[in-house]
Amino acid sequence: MAVGHVVLLRAVNVGGATLPMARLREIAAELGATDVSTYIASGNLLCNPPGDPDSFDRALEQAISNEFGYFREAIGRSPDELERALAAYPFGAAPHGHLYFLTGEPAAEAAASFCAQDFGGGERLQVIGRELHIDYPAGAGATKLTPAKIAKALGVTGTGRNLRTVAKLIELSRAG
Repeated sequence: MAVGHVVLLRAVNVGGATLPMARLREIAAELGATDVSTYIASGNLLCNPPGDPDSFDRALEQAISNEFGYFREAIGRSPDELERALAAYPFGAAPHGHLYFLTGEPAAEAAASFCAQDFGGGERLQVIGRELHIDYPAGAGATKLTPAKIAKALGVTGTGRNLRTVAKLIELSRAG
């Protein structure tokens, strides 16, 4: 069944922050979400939340924090928002393209200054709304661009997904 909400959790199943996807699905259902599924073990949740999606995301953050003892942002987007972000990707068919979904829209000056920086790997960066579009020509593993640098420079946190994952999440959310 098609779903209207995709939640991207920041930094799960890395650095000791273990969150089994089966338990994530259970938590979402316990919070009243329906048609719950996950995609790969990196914190991608698809569902139809009860009521306001943002309120659901905050409740999900709290439930994860209560159970697992760490806080992770739940960054929600509708399938249409994911599709628009993917379509807006300004670097063509970059083989190492990523979308970094932000918790809010950064100030224009901060975004421009950040995107003009050189991180040593030839990265191309552009902020469009609540997304940071990134091309890693040498691959994401070779960059000095880190989530901490992004958060400090832009004043908002976020989580990244490669373009293939974003496309798959759109496909899964539309499946019916």
